[in-house]
Amino acid sequence: MKKTNYVKDVFVVLLGNLMVAVSVAFFVLPNNTLTGGVAGVAVALKPLLPFIPSVWLINILMIGLYIVGAIFLGKAFALKSLISTFSYSFFVSLLTYVTTLFPKGTFVMQPMLASIYCGLISGIGLGLCFRVNASTGGMDIPALLIHKYTHISSGNSVMMIDALTVLLGMTTYGIEPALIGVLSVFASGFAIDKTILIGSSTAINCMVISDKWVEIKNHVLDNMERGVTILEGKGGYTNESKPVLMIVIPQKLYSNLEHEIMQLDPRAFIIVNSVHEVDGEGFTYELEDIKR
Repeated sequence: MKKTNYVKDVFVVLLGNLMVAVSVAFFVLPNNTLTGGVAGVAVALKPLLPFIPSVWLINILMIGLYIVGAIFLGKAFALKSLISTFSYSFFVSLLTYVTTLFPKGTFVMQPMLASIYCGLISGIGLGLCFRVNASTGGMDIPALLIHKYTHISSGNSVMMIDALTVLLGMTTYGIEPALIGVLSVFASGFAIDKTILIGSSTAINCMVISDKWVEIKNHVLDNMERGVTILEGKGGYTNESKPVLMIVIPQKLYSNLEHEIMQLDPRAFIIVNSVHEVDGEGFTYELEDIKR
């Protein structure tokens, strides 16, 4: 089982690196797009260091940041990222060569369009790698360090690092290209967070305060076959104690629950929050799975 999971993780890492390489070869390099990542740093520093080939600069950054990641993020991370270090360079080189087979200017497009698609595609690739506790190496290693020590989400951490990279590019390319590059930063962060949540159980958390709380509880337990947690509440104005029902249900069942609550008590007070992930009986496994 462990071997199967490792092979699966390696496949996900390779796919993630391929996605990032696609964004670099087809959008970043042909359009000199200011974005995050090692490629973004290379583009930003190109006018300042014209005597250093961009590929050399990318390799230096990749190796240096890989060493930092191996020290602070652990052995397993280092092994998975080692694969990224080589596969990313290979995919970028291969796809960059592929672009030369097309007529000149094929991948040159409006800067804003290149920036948005670059961010979305690279964000999906990074998100895939983050799902298996790996990275594509390079500038997402500082982002993972921020996430580890500050608990800022992976998407927001990448946005912070990418924003600094774009600001670096502003000193060499000017304000307008940098502002366009910010679009790729937001697009990348959005895509990372959405990719990480793929396969999670989207649910609704309902907090219900009602004089008919017993009837509502029984309906959820008996008819909907879902769990209910009874919390102790106290009115701030009346100073009266009253139970608060906490009910977590799949999103598709909420309309049924709301309808029944309104039928039992039209004056019921309902608070609804979206839940991005739920683990436990009725969501990620059933009661029968426990009995086995």
